[in-house]
Amino acid sequence: MASQPNIVFIISDDMGYSDLGCYGGEIETPVLDGLASQGLRFTNYYVNNMCWPTRASLMTSLYPLAALPSGGSATDGLHPQATTLPEALRNVGYSTFMSGKWHLSNSKKPDGPNAPHHRGFDQFYGTIEGASDFFAPADLQLNGKSMTHEWEGRDDYYYTDAITDHALEFLSDRDEGKPFFLYMAYTAAHWPLHAKPEDIAAYQGRYHMGWDMLRKQRHARMKELGVVDPQWALSPRHDNVPAWPDAKYPLWHERRMEVYAAQVTCMDRNIGRIKDYLKQEELLDNTIVIYQHDNGGCHVEYLPTRTGSWTRPKTTDGKERPIKPGNIPNLMPGGQETFQSYGYGWANASNTPFRLFKQFDHEGGTRSPLIISWPRGIASELSGQLVGEVCHVIDIFPTLLDLVGAEMVEQQPIPMEGRSLAPALQGKDVKPHEALFWAHNKGSAVWSAGWKLVSPNRGQQWELYHLPSDGTELHDLSLRQPAKARELQQLHKDWLARNKAAARSGIK
Repeated sequence: MASQPNIVFIISDDMGYSDLGCYGGEIETPVLDGLASQGLRFTNYYVNNMCWPTRASLMTSLYPLAALPSGGSATDGLHPQATTLPEALRNVGYSTFMSGKWHLSNSKKPDGPNAPHHRGFDQFYGTIEGASDFFAPADLQLNGKSMTHEWEGRDDYYYTDAITDHALEFLSDRDEGKPFFLYMAYTAAHWPLHAKPEDIAAYQGRYHMGWDMLRKQRHARMKELGVVDPQWALSPRHDNVPAWPDAKYPLWHERRMEVYAAQVTCMDRNIGRIKDYLKQEELLDNTIVIYQHDNGGCHVEYLPTRTGSWTRPKTTDGKERPIKPGNIPNLMPGGQETFQSYGYGWANASNTPFRLFKQFDHEGGTRSPLIISWPRGIASELSGQLVGEVCHVIDIFPTLLDLVGAEMVEQQPIPMEGRSLAPALQGKDVKPHEALFWAHNKGSAVWSAGWKLVSPNRGQQWELYHLPSDGTELHDLSLRQPAKARELQQLHKDWLARNKAAARSGIK
């Protein structure tokens, strides 16, 4: 067995802080709950407010503005001067594998310079685009070569299972003399609401109580578990969400959440397959397993007029299955012929007890679970404990380098923004961040020493909160504390300028 630890990093897609059982949810996630009971759960872990920005920060330890050239979009790929996490690990002797959603290059250039197998991964199976049909992923590939033949003519293909199948193949074929880094990027529970019938059936009737009662139940459980401060009030129901008794088409709404939960439980089962393999091969004790979300629950109501390359009819036995995209009331989601999302009401519940959603920099869009399990490396007396250190996805890269004994990367186009969380694995204090920053899509925010300045409309109107006493952001102090608001706004302005300049540097 290699002396350096193996690493399995798992990221899920568009899930709320309260969805997992070990963070207060009712969704059945026994594998992740077990990893949490054997490891650590972080309660103040931040991500960016959308999929690719979080992935860009994970891969580079940079904020997304600097991680991409000229602050561009995901299709532009990572900055050519940036060292990626798999590149850094491969340089110190690791085999590197990825299975799942990349979302950091152009899907029309599957073998281009920013494809994952050209940015540090020895093997890549998965999709490039941000959304994917679970039964027929349109841009499915293996190291730049199309793999859509995997699902054509089949009724039993399901992307969550396939991601795990190929990950296990990579591990089985690996060089056993080298440690490995496996990046598992599941698309669960991103829309569309696609799940296997048996998984949906297991949740039938589970959400009959509706989203209002679900939020209250989750909040109570979260306070019992200690994953939120019991003094924090539950945020009000979002304005776009009716009271459950007033909701039209309640059976359809229930079905949406049933399918969402089924997607999550299927993902958890597949994580269990990876865990079982590690245990069977006597690798589990010396494998660092990390799990997180990429952003908060997504409120978007999928419109019938919205289509994309991901809504590709599946051919089975030479016949196409027509797809009816959109959140069409009483058209029950789950099968491949539908393309729906779970919408405002259930996203509001997923993000309990916080405000707002994916795309926003309020806590509902940027707070994520973080589970770290490593039997050999985490002090046994810490198993199952909570860690309250304020940390961010930019910290994962330096943490892993620290844990494997590698030197820190002299990152370009600017130095790595994160710092190591390794001391927390021994119950020690972590060097605190002076500030954390966000600026993408609808949101803008800066955090410093417990104070958070945040805007829901790209910095046009700022709100100020003191998170230790008001973690659900209900009491705007910007008028009462104008000096603090100005101080944080200047920090954000300076950070924006520095990152935009870095993005432009070294670009020919």
